[in-house]
Amino acid sequence: MSSWTSLITALTLLLYLVITINVVRARIKYKVLPPQMTGNPYFERVLRVQQNTLEQLVLFLPGLWLFSFYVNPLWGALLGAVWLVGRIVYAWGYYQAADKRRIGFSISSISGILLLLGSLFGIILSLVQS
Repeated sequence: MSSWTSLITALTLLLYLVITINVVRARIKYKVLPPQMTGNPYFERVLRVQQNTLEQLVLFLPGLWLFSFYVNPLWGALLGAVWLVGRIVYAWGYYQAADKRRIGFSISSISGILLLLGSLFGIILSLVQS
């Protein structure tokens, strides 16, 4: 399998770790102690970044690996890198204001959808050819 796909996976997990650390830091800064999930609008945005990223990981990681296996590992890694940049833009924007999350969300969503659809195409093509 592709080292590039592995690198994108590791960088994605690192991003998720940083986002999770940001939640802990925001909890402390704004005194929103567990199990509370609300109480400060900034904290709530930081938490939403983490939760939405986790939700997206469920689709992204399998899509990345399936695309890399059935279509092309380099193109899979490139689409994965776009997804990763989109998630960074999403987090950065959402930390500032809720309405600034849209561009990053769109970038990561489109690249994630391309990975999923490409995977399906590659799998079906593989089945038809066998």
